[in-house]
Amino acid sequence: MSTYDIFTTDVLVVGAGLAGERAAIEAAEHGHNVIILSLVPPRRSHSTAAQGGMQASLANSAKGAGDNPDVHFADTVKGSDWGCDQEVARLFAETAPIAVRQMAYWGVPWNRVVAGKKTLPDGSEIYDDPEKEGLITARNFGGTAKWRTCYVADGTGHSLQYAMDSVVIKLGITVHDRTEAISLIHDGTHCNGVVARCLRTGKLRVYLAKSTVIATGGYGRLYGASTNAIINEGTGMSISLETGVVPLGNMEAVQFHPTGIVPTWILITEGARGDGGYLLDKNLHRFMPDYEPVKKELASRDVVSRRMTQHIRKGFGVESPYGPHLWLDIRHLGAKHINRNLREIANICRNFAGIDPVHELIPVRPTQHYSMGGVRTNINGMAYGLEGLFAVGEAACWDLHGFNRLGGNSLAETIVAGMIVGKQIALYTKEATLNVSSTGIREFVGEQEDRIQKLVNCSSGNENVYQIRREMENTLMEHVGIFRTGEALEKAVRKLDELYRRSQRVGLQSSGQGGNPELAAALRITGMVKLAYLIAAGALAREESRGSHYREDFPKRDDVNWLKRTLAYWPKGADKPIFEYENVNCTELPPGDRGYGEGSSQNAGASAASK
Repeated sequence: MSTYDIFTTDVLVVGAGLAGERAAIEAAEHGHNVIILSLVPPRRSHSTAAQGGMQASLANSAKGAGDNPDVHFADTVKGSDWGCDQEVARLFAETAPIAVRQMAYWGVPWNRVVAGKKTLPDGSEIYDDPEKEGLITARNFGGTAKWRTCYVADGTGHSLQYAMDSVVIKLGITVHDRTEAISLIHDGTHCNGVVARCLRTGKLRVYLAKSTVIATGGYGRLYGASTNAIINEGTGMSISLETGVVPLGNMEAVQFHPTGIVPTWILITEGARGDGGYLLDKNLHRFMPDYEPVKKELASRDVVSRRMTQHIRKGFGVESPYGPHLWLDIRHLGAKHINRNLREIANICRNFAGIDPVHELIPVRPTQHYSMGGVRTNINGMAYGLEGLFAVGEAACWDLHGFNRLGGNSLAETIVAGMIVGKQIALYTKEATLNVSSTGIREFVGEQEDRIQKLVNCSSGNENVYQIRREMENTLMEHVGIFRTGEALEKAVRKLDELYRRSQRVGLQSSGQGGNPELAAALRITGMVKLAYLIAAGALAREESRGSHYREDFPKRDDVNWLKRTLAYWPKGADKPIFEYENVNCTELPPGDRGYGEGSSQNAGASAASK
């Protein structure tokens, strides 16, 4: 057995995005030693790519007048299609304004109120109160009753991550980047850390901690077309599921963002529509008011994505070598606004699509964007099944978002959950002890060494990891997308069952030595296929439509039978997962009409759009 380095700390955070760093800061400020592991340098985390903004009910702008946590709470619950934990949503809405102001104190240059009269793209006028001059302002986002999305042009995540990382550096928190956790160390009841692999050298390491935090982001790259960074492969969820005792919640809840640019699938922020951009079809007709006369382009993301897909199905898409798409038009916002408030997406359009959005239309299509599912935790952020294991951010099912996340709530969740859960981590760690045997450590390291040797020696088979991945991506794109049917989902489950078995027979074409990327991919592939399996099988079992989960064969929300949260386990040694369900507790707002979407629409689009 090879030698390996052992690192011991109070709190181990796996993932260096906004949620992970904010939790680490909270723990460090309570006096704990903290180590952060990251696949990339923290400032390259996917949080940096967030564009549009962070929701918080500050009520500073004219269109945000009268906003408060009660309104934000109600918007969040309706956006989730009553799938969220309302106690979590209440805690979140109350804390978000504090988090935004703290980030300003830490150096985030939020856009501010400029008093005076302004004309909006629709011709209406607003008047910002001179007494609010210089306060943090907000823009419009989908599914909200008030303008509350605080922003830094369209580079909000960039500004937040850099400010957050500066605090991490100031506090002297240790960061080990280019390091990947490949297994949790646990005894079936307590988590004691991770086995990790250095992506530079390929060597294994052991990290022991009283508290371990999963903050690895979402699983977007399970899909073939995603706005997510290439590192978003659901690793933290995979290693948690692999324990056999930690469940993943609501994995079938997958959000598609309405505006991924064709064909690179890079995100075009909801802020473009919030600032007044329109969606047009091949006839340059603005079609969204036909479907959603009240919210138009700013219904919730699940609704806008479905309406766009419906419109393309009716033959109103623009044909291209990459499939039909629609247009996003922001030309009427003017060069000054685009180059100032939407400068990041302007540069994306110019650099990746060769178009200038000041003068040209942007080709867009709904694209996989966010995972509402993740490691199921309680309100304190501790994972079900293993004491000492926590999860925050997109890797967690806290459960703030239910079956659809409102734009701006994820960026807010990273920081708010980092604050709240970080404090709970600190309190738990203060009373916790680290009790793990050297024999237990050697067993977990030995298991990973055996996995690596089998891959290198091709002793389990010679399946190609990249071929399996492509087939997995295509299966999810084709059968587990915006619209779902029982027949398509059954095909997906059968195919993913096959891919799961094949993933256990992967062998390497390369040597596997050092920081070998094929070995890294091979170590991840079985876990990724398992996650894909949970998404498809969970969607097949859920015979209703709720939020982002839309079953064409069960088109209505069914609160009698399905006001439940899915819990998916994969027992050790089993070939298939086990699904359990827990009730969604509606503590304040009983299920009702969202105020947009299929429940409210008169569905005028079919006739009006064809004229």
